Amino acid sequence: MLLDTRPHRDDFLIAALGLSSGVLLWSLGLHMQNARSTPDVWLALVPLAVMSALELLRRSHPQFALAAGTLALVGDQLTVGSLSTVAMFTDLVYAGVLYGTPAAARRIPVATFLVSVGITIGLLAWFQKAEALLVGIVAGLVFFGSALTGAAVRNHRDAAEAAGLRAEQTALLAEMDRTQAVVAERARMARELHDMVANHLSAIAIHSTAALSLDDPGTTRDALGVIRENSVQGLAEMRRLIGLLRDSGGDLEPSAAPTLAGLDALVEQSRAGAASTGLEFTLADGRTGRGRLPAPVELAAYRIVQESLTNALKHASPGEVRVALEHTGPLVTVEVTSPYGHRPGPRAPGSGAGLVGMRERVALLGGTLEAGPVADGDGAAHTIWRVRAELPVTEGEKRA
Repeated sequence: MLLDTRPHRDDFLIAALGLSSGVLLWSLGLHMQNARSTPDVWLALVPLAVMSALELLRRSHPQFALAAGTLALVGDQLTVGSLSTVAMFTDLVYAGVLYGTPAAARRIPVATFLVSVGITIGLLAWFQKAEALLVGIVAGLVFFGSALTGAAVRNHRDAAEAAGLRAEQTALLAEMDRTQAVVAERARMARELHDMVANHLSAIAIHSTAALSLDDPGTTRDALGVIRENSVQGLAEMRRLIGLLRDSGGDLEPSAAPTLAGLDALVEQSRAGAASTGLEFTLADGRTGRGRLPAPVELAAYRIVQESLTNALKHASPGEVRVALEHTGPLVTVEVTSPYGHRPGPRAPGSGAGLVGMRERVALLGGTLEAGPVADGDGAAHTIWRVRAELPVTEGEKRA
């Protein structure tokens, strides 16, 4: 981290306070050593001035300030000594640990501890008196105590920064989750809106085109009847969707969502809407049991059949549209086949959103989907369009 080279305002205050207090003690004759052994008393002001100047570098260059301060402290011991000089040196030790590099923050406490122990042992060996232990304790407070204080403050500061970083990361992850939830909800709403309305609008488009292109009162009357029926049903579906979106309780969708029990009515509705297209619709329900499946599976299967029938109304050539449903083991298989080829008469345009919605529904359940033209299995020369989906019945049986 790059530090500002300009001294901090607090550093100016510390330097000024240390220098002024040192000069005051010197003027009052309060020294750390006997003035008679050092006739040049004014020499104590030199390390005092140097130490106060180094205080200006305690944040920007803490390691240099500590190294130079150590030399100034040694020089101070060669004079009558100043308590302010020693006090400012303890601050440089503290600043060296707090503002220095991580390596310096680890090494300075160890070095000061060794220096304190060395001073104590040396004084004991030199004076051979128990009072030397007191001097060692003072040295420990000056050197090691300051380093420990700086290490404690630095650890607390690093912990606070780490907590702030974790809070920012948590907020970022929460925002990402919220965004993904909004996107997923919008995709779900788009699938529901498309699946619920596309079938009715396709029938309306086909029969309105037929009514406009054929000059036959009977055909026009039948087409208008189909248009009216699909308009009413489409409006009812839209009202149901709007009601679900406005409901704040979230309890209506499972009971209001379509199930596989409504496939007969869905096929019959498609059969009625395809009266003038030459399409025949059949349903082969090969499930061994007719019990309810999990709601997401039933909804996905129903929507896949609904979209496939809608696509058949739009694009299939005359022939049989077959819906097959099987439930074997852990899978529910949905297969819809329709004639594939040139289709005469009116057609409704497609956007491809239906296939995208089907793939999304199947992917959410961990199943597989195949959609495309294949050769007819009966050995005939023509091709059929097949949509085949395999849906896991239980959560634990999803497949990648």
